[in-house]
Amino acid sequence: MQTPLTPTVPGAAEAPALRAARSAQPRWAPYLFLAPFLAWFAAFALFPLLFTLFLSLHNWDAASGLETMQFAGWSNYQFNLTDPWFWKSLWNTLWLAMVSGLPQHLVALPLAFFLHSSFRRWRNLVVGMYFLPFITSTVAIALIFSALFSADYGLINQTLDALHRLPLIGALFPAEHIDWINQAVYIKPAVAMVVFWRFIGWNTVLYLSAMQTIPEELYEAAALDGAGKWRQFWHVTVPMVRPMMFFAVTLTIIGGLQLFEEPFILTPDGRGGSDNAAMTTAMYLYRTAFDFGEMGTAAALSWLLLLVIAALTWVNNLVFARGGLRDSE
Repeated sequence: MQTPLTPTVPGAAEAPALRAARSAQPRWAPYLFLAPFLAWFAAFALFPLLFTLFLSLHNWDAASGLETMQFAGWSNYQFNLTDPWFWKSLWNTLWLAMVSGLPQHLVALPLAFFLHSSFRRWRNLVVGMYFLPFITSTVAIALIFSALFSADYGLINQTLDALHRLPLIGALFPAEHIDWINQAVYIKPAVAMVVFWRFIGWNTVLYLSAMQTIPEELYEAAALDGAGKWRQFWHVTVPMVRPMMFFAVTLTIIGGLQLFEEPFILTPDGRGGSDNAAMTTAMYLYRTAFDFGEMGTAAALSWLLLLVIAALTWVNNLVFARGGLRDSE
C-alpha cells in the first residue's frame, strides 16, 4: 500500500525562515534611512523657522554677535503694524498678486483647452515653448524687459508710437513715450506684465496635465448631445479640472505674496522704483534686515507676511469649498 503524496506549496517551508529574518531586523533600521532627510530638514527648515520666531521677539545687531540680543517682546510686531511703509508694501504686493495672478488663470485655462483639443502631434513642442519663460533665469528676463520698457528705444514704446500714427484709432494711444521704469504710475503694471509672462506657461502646463486625465468618452458623449467646443469646455473640462484650479490658484497666491525677484531686478535702485511704487513686502523685509540692520523687526515682518498668506489661502479654500470646486464628480 502506497502512502499518498502530500502536495507542497512553493515557498511554504521558507515562510517561517523569512518571518524570522524579518523579525531579526532592528526596529531602528527605517529611521537610519530617514536620518539624512531628517537631519537636513532640522538644520535648514525647522531650525531657521524656530529661530526667526525667537528672533522676532528680540532686538539684535547681527554684526555684533549673539550676546547683543535683547528681549523686546511684541514691540517688533507693534512697530510693523504701525509702520506706513509696511502697509504700503503690503498694498503693492496685493495689487501685483491680483493684477498679475488673475489673468494668468483666465488665459491659461482656455489656452490649455485649446492646446489639448487642437494640437495632438505637436502638443509637447508647443507646451515646451510656453513653459520656457518659467525655467529662464529671472535676471535674464529682467534684462530683456528692461530693454523692452526703455523710454527712448524700447520696443513697447516704439509699438505704441506706431499705433498712435494710425488713423481713427491713433487717439487711443499715447503721443509721448512712457517711462515705464522710472514713473511710479507705470512701474507696477510693468512688473505685473513680467510676472504674467513668466508664469502663464506654468499654469498652462498644470491645467493641460489635468485635462489629459479626462476620459475621451465624456467629450464624445457631449458631442453626440450636440455640444460644441465652448459647451464642452464649460460643462466638461471646467468641472473636471476644478481640483487643479484650486491647487494652481493656491500656488499663485503664495507666489504672488512672496514676490521679490522681478521688482528687485527690474527697478533701477532695487527698492521698488520711484516712490517705492513696486516695493513688495518681501523687498521691504530684505531692506529691513540688510539695509537697516533690524533683524528682529525683519523676523517679525516675515511672520506677519506668513499670517497674510495663511489668511488668503484659507479664504481661497473657503471659496472653492463653498462652490464645490475641490471635488470633481
